[in-house]
Amino acid sequence: MKYSEAKQGRIFVIRLEDGDVIHEEIEKFAREKGVKAAALILLGGADEGSKLIAGPQNGRITSPILPLECILDNIHDVLGTGTLFPNEEGEPELHTHIACGREKSTITGCIRNGVKVWHLMEVILFELVDSTGVRAFEPKLGFKLLRP
Repeated sequence: MKYSEAKQGRIFVIRLEDGDVIHEEIEKFAREKGVKAAALILLGGADEGSKLIAGPQNGRITSPILPLECILDNIHDVLGTGTLFPNEEGEPELHTHIACGREKSTITGCIRNGVKVWHLMEVILFELVDSTGVRAFEPKLGFKLLRP
């Protein structure tokens, strides 16, 4: 285990609008408000055509991990949580997973490939201050990991 400490800063209540791409809007908001690190919860609707990373194609093989992309075939209800930390260039980078449900099925995955809001998405963003966390590329796995 690796860890660091942070303090809670501001809390933002955000409403994303129809067609917004979640990670793009949250990262833009963080840049505009000077948020370096945060935790968040969100709920609302994801539109048809939204793309989730829902697991590795290559099962337990760990080098490199090949993402499995799933595309939503219809509108889904969404509940999710995530973190925002700067990447190695200092830009805010969101890592959020959502559960998308419709009727009797649910798919869960990362929003990084582009999840579009259907009508609205509510987000509560909890700023973390005095954080040393950074998202850094891990060559062995092939994606960015949090370095506390």
